[in-house]
Amino acid sequence: MKKQMIMAVAALGMVACSTKQAVVSNETKAEQLATRLTQLQPKGYMYGHQDDPFYGLTWEWERGKSDVLATVGDYPAVMGFDLGGIEMGDAKNLDSVPFTRIREELVAHVKRGGIVTISWHPRNPLTGGTAWDVKDSTVVKNILPGGKVHAKFQTWMQRMGDFLKTLKDEKGRPVPIIFRPWHENNGSWFWWGQKLCTDEEYRALWNMLQDYLRGEGLSNLLWSYSPNLDGGWNEARFLKRYPGNDRVTLIGEDAYQWGTEADFVKQLTADLNFLSAFARDNGKLLAMTECGYQNNPDATWWTRVLKPIMDKYPLSYFLTWRNYKKEYFGPSPEQSCADDFRNLYKASNTLFLKDIR
Repeated sequence: MKKQMIMAVAALGMVACSTKQAVVSNETKAEQLATRLTQLQPKGYMYGHQDDPFYGLTWEWERGKSDVLATVGDYPAVMGFDLGGIEMGDAKNLDSVPFTRIREELVAHVKRGGIVTISWHPRNPLTGGTAWDVKDSTVVKNILPGGKVHAKFQTWMQRMGDFLKTLKDEKGRPVPIIFRPWHENNGSWFWWGQKLCTDEEYRALWNMLQDYLRGEGLSNLLWSYSPNLDGGWNEARFLKRYPGNDRVTLIGEDAYQWGTEADFVKQLTADLNFLSAFARDNGKLLAMTECGYQNNPDATWWTRVLKPIMDKYPLSYFLTWRNYKKEYFGPSPEQSCADDFRNLYKASNTLFLKDIR
């Protein structure tokens, strides 16, 4: 029944979409993506998965494979990719995925009707360490104009921009991308985190990257501001690092269950109460830009814990992190929660690839 209803809605949506494109042909790719996300949201929230086509619990690098596809017979509506390492000129990202393969799979997912999102975990330009190297609290200060590594970071931004410019369809047109830099900034595990730079320095870092990429003509990037699960947001606290309505289209949150179920439910409910109101009042899209339960030991977690929370809010999508050997966050046929994920898939308000094409 779900599929029949979606097919009917999709047929109407294709007509509306083609009409819309004819009327607003001057829209940027990012604006077109925002319109599409806005039109899809009343139908439900999309499921996303990080690194979905690269590896899973029992396989690596096999073309055409996907743990999500193997579990429910459908691809995720949203796929996530990370560009950590592009700033170094490396051939592979921080998870050893070749950038040529990222380009190929990202463009392929857009061609099949899916939506893509990019995160970035750049190295520490001051120490040479990873994005998680937080020994020095002056990294952001030294990236900004006048800082010791400002020139180096200009080169890093150029390399990022050069790669983003190659993400085009078969007709040479840039593909639309949800771009999610400097995420989880209210934590202090990344060198751009809460205790590693001032609020003013963080906003200046965001503005510098955004201004550079916009200046390079990358109008296909829909910018997502995505702090981490907090449990105590209020407007005054949230606005301290918020880049501004002219710089953000999607409000996201990264929300994992690391502790008890009760704490997770309490914190996520509190955050989404605030964030959904903030998004509504400021005309922004809303998503859970990362989420999951590491190595999920609960056979009913998807529909008993996570779904009842998401059902209360106007989410555009939720994206679980990657499945890789001994650490996994998304579904796979081998997991005890696979049947419960299939129940999630069957729900009328959860959208996978076939539901949005």
